[in-house]
Amino acid sequence: MPQAYCVKCRSKVEIKNPQRVTLKNKRPATSGTCPRCGTKVFSIGKA
Repeated sequence: MPQAYCVKCRSKVEIKNPQRVTLKNKRPATSGTCPRCGTKVFSIGKA
């Protein structure tokens, strides 16, 4: 499972409902939600 840093929880969490996205500069990224608080989380790079 991909991980990202949640700013609200102040810890690394596994991304809930991860979706692969491509940034404007063609870099891969993953976005989703935090399983604890429901805040959006984002991770740049392959996961």
